[in-house]
Amino acid sequence: MKLESLTIKNYKVFQHVELKNLPGMCVFVGANGSGKTTLFDVFGFLRDALHGNVRIALQKRGGFREVATRGGIDQPIEFTLQFRLPIGGVDRLVTYLLEIRQDKGRPIVAREILRYKRGSQGSPFHFLDFRGGRGYAILNEEDFNKADSELEREEQTLDSPDILAVKGLGQFQRFRAANAFRQLIENWHVSDFHISDARQTRDAGYAEHLSPQGENAALVAQYLYEQHPDIFQHVLDKMKQRVPGVEDVKAVETDDGRIVLKFQDGSFKDPFVARYVSDGTIKMFAYLLLLNDPSPHPLLCVEEPENQLYPSLMVELAEEFRSYADQGGQVMVSTHSPDMLNSIQLEEIFWLKKSNGVTTIERAADNALIKSLVEGGDLPGALWKQGLFDGVNP
Repeated sequence: MKLESLTIKNYKVFQHVELKNLPGMCVFVGANGSGKTTLFDVFGFLRDALHGNVRIALQKRGGFREVATRGGIDQPIEFTLQFRLPIGGVDRLVTYLLEIRQDKGRPIVAREILRYKRGSQGSPFHFLDFRGGRGYAILNEEDFNKADSELEREEQTLDSPDILAVKGLGQFQRFRAANAFRQLIENWHVSDFHISDARQTRDAGYAEHLSPQGENAALVAQYLYEQHPDIFQHVLDKMKQRVPGVEDVKAVETDDGRIVLKFQDGSFKDPFVARYVSDGTIKMFAYLLLLNDPSPHPLLCVEEPENQLYPSLMVELAEEFRSYADQGGQVMVSTHSPDMLNSIQLEEIFWLKKSNGVTTIERAADNALIKSLVEGGDLPGALWKQGLFDGVNP
């Protein structure tokens, strides 16, 4: 279930941006402050709104006034997402629209729609449509033998107008598209990795998935070792291939009931505890845990993975990201690394450019000048010369 397009209106620096035909691998470049972090925060905002409500998601970011694009507090914040979903034996393009406004100083869901075409012709049909906490959902969504007029509507009133309808209705599998969209949002992974957190020992426990901060890496390693030994061995083989010298990695329980990562270097008899291992080794191991999750995330957002990584590893990491995307996931990465860019296809690169407080996003392949400059094989250099890439001068 891949995200096909994303439209953002009135969200911080994004007054109106539209990303279409998103590939499985998307790489975003741009100067610091151009909006790369804000772009990934859109996914975090939607997840927070689903887990709580839009008021909580906005308060976490300073409130409606701080989130709305400068001068746009009288306009709605709006998101439109399109994704592919197999329904009724057909791969259908599903559209989700969310519009948030202020009503007497309080944010509300002014409009929430989930729609797709029932047949090959005609306009998309609304299977979920809510305004201000009231609306309807279609009960017999997958009964394609019936005419539109014969579909059963169930009127609903939410507890509060700041709650997303997909939060409740998405719990029921009979609301096929709502259920799938809820799962899509809940399983997004927006990385906020911190090396210091990943080095820490953890109380013995249980964790199947790497957290955004990476502080549970030792617990995830222990889980894979015990429950998915073949996957753990694959991760270990990758570590040996990507980081010379690493022979083994273990999650060891200490005498006081904590779990710590230990890395075995082939040149030394005793293993090194995580706090004595290089930042690059820790980070590469954490990324391999994330990219080899037995239940992979439909979307990974990773900001500036080159931080603390050896430049020589960026090509290898790009290969790992691409492998993840080729297997059905979707990866979005922001970077300042020319080494990573040289491993990325032109169609996969988007650049962000900020002017007068507003950011625009353009696909590199759609720019004739960039395409002509890239013919020499130096993509980072071409972007750098146009002021669209602020990494190290290639």
